Amino acid sequence: MNIGIYIYNQAEVLDFSGPFEVFSTAKRLGAEDLNVFMVSEHADPVVARGGFKVLTDYSLQNHPEIDLLMVVGGVHTDEMNKSNVLDWLASVEPNAEQIVSVCTGVFLLAKAGLLKGLTVTTHWEDISDLALQFPDLNVTADQRWVTSGKFTTSGGISAGIDMSLHLISERYGLEFSTIVARQMEYNWQRYT
Repeated sequence: MNIGIYIYNQAEVLDFSGPFEVFSTAKRLGAEDLNVFMVSEHADPVVARGGFKVLTDYSLQNHPEIDLLMVVGGVHTDEMNKSNVLDWLASVEPNAEQIVSVCTGVFLLAKAGLLKGLTVTTHWEDISDLALQFPDLNVTADQRWVTSGKFTTSGGISAGIDMSLHLISERYGLEFSTIVARQMEYNWQRYT
C-alpha cells in the first residue's frame, strides 16, 4: 500500500511527521506492505513551520501510484491558490483507496472539489472558517476525526496521529494498532 503524504512550505511539522511515524513504525512491526513517502509540488526542499527543512521523496510529476493520500495542514492559503496542486489532488482521487487530511489540509481537498456534501472536521481554531468558506460541507467540531466514504479528516496536529493509528487498526486490527501506539509510547485516543 503506497501512502503519499503531501507537504508544502509552512506545513505543520507534527501533521506530517506524526502520521509518518505511525506508518513507518507499523511497517517495522510487521505491516511490511506499507510504503510511506512524502510528496511536494517541486523537488526543492520544503520549509515547514518553524524553519524545519524537508527533502521529499517525490514531486507532483514523478511519484508512484498512491493508494492512501494524506494532505497535511499548516499555513495553507497559498496552496489553495495553486491550480496545479488542486488539479493534482483531483487527479489522484479516482485511483486512491483513501484520501485523508490532517488539520487544515481539509481546505485543500475542499477547494479541489473532492468533499462536496461530506461531513468533515479540522483544527478547532479553523472550524468556523471552513464552514464559512465551504457551506456545502457538513463541518463538525466535536470529533477528533470523521470518515465519509473514502475520505477521513482529522483535527489538528496530534489528532493526525490518532487518525493514523485508527487507519492502521482498520487495515491490521485493533490489537496491532495498540502495539504500534505502545511502541511509540503514545497515549492513543482511539475514539473520535
